[in-house]
Amino acid sequence: MGYTILFLCVILAIMIFWVIILKMHMRSISKQLEKRIDEGARNSISIAMFDKDAIRLAENINNCLVAEENAKQALASEERQFRRMIADISHDLRTPLTSIKGYLQLLSSSQLNDAQRGRLAIIEKHVQELGGLIEHFFEYSYLLSVENQLNLERFSLTAETEECLAAAVPQFEAHCMSVEIGELPSAFIIADKEKTVRIIQNLIRNCLQHSAGNLSVSITDDGEFAELSMKNPVSNTQEIQPDKLFDRFYTAEKSRGKSTGLGLSIVKLLAEQMNGSTSARLEGNNLIISVRLPKAQ
Repeated sequence: MGYTILFLCVILAIMIFWVIILKMHMRSISKQLEKRIDEGARNSISIAMFDKDAIRLAENINNCLVAEENAKQALASEERQFRRMIADISHDLRTPLTSIKGYLQLLSSSQLNDAQRGRLAIIEKHVQELGGLIEHFFEYSYLLSVENQLNLERFSLTAETEECLAAAVPQFEAHCMSVEIGELPSAFIIADKEKTVRIIQNLIRNCLQHSAGNLSVSITDDGEFAELSMKNPVSNTQEIQPDKLFDRFYTAEKSRGKSTGLGLSIVKLLAEQMNGSTSARLEGNNLIISVRLPKAQ
């Protein structure tokens, strides 16, 4: 009886010791994985055990990590190829478009009857739209390919917004739209002025393309960020997915073919480069697009 109890105690001690060893190695694997996540380390997971199952577990983890790393590299390579393709396409399209515009100018200066001038006006309109699409491609490819060089300075977001809106008055009138501004607070931010103006212009262009009514502009200040919001009614609320509006090439009006879906992607890209953010939401039949930029202290 005594030997049986002693034998069971030895077995129990061995099992407890084995569980402790397993927990130590599990903790070691966990720390190695945390180091890869937090510090970006690429070392393989190692385990100092001679247990076949534990060794197989470590090997499978390493295989998954290698597969993940290969997938990231393949994705990065595809992204670089995409950027080069966009840059090449936009460059190749700009050259013949310039020639087309030149010939259209020659035609407009020649003697044409009213019917011919009407057709020429339609061609010029579509050429202008094509030029805008190509410029979007070119701007997006440029922003992706160049290094993020920011000229940060303190300036008034309110003043720049008012200037951009004033410059777009003829376009608003052409679309039979009015702009409701109200009293905007004097919001000063620390950002790149040129890129901020691009953001405002792209927001205005988006409203001109997709609005079903008048535009309402507001600026708010939460102490840390200044937020520029543009609200306009839209007719296709059921087709719009606000969480996807800033995705590359997303457009809810695919059938119209008037948008590349890059305008708001450029807005998001520029805002994030300046430590800002973007958001969009629907309130009834109104679409509200907001951009937050760091406020000047």
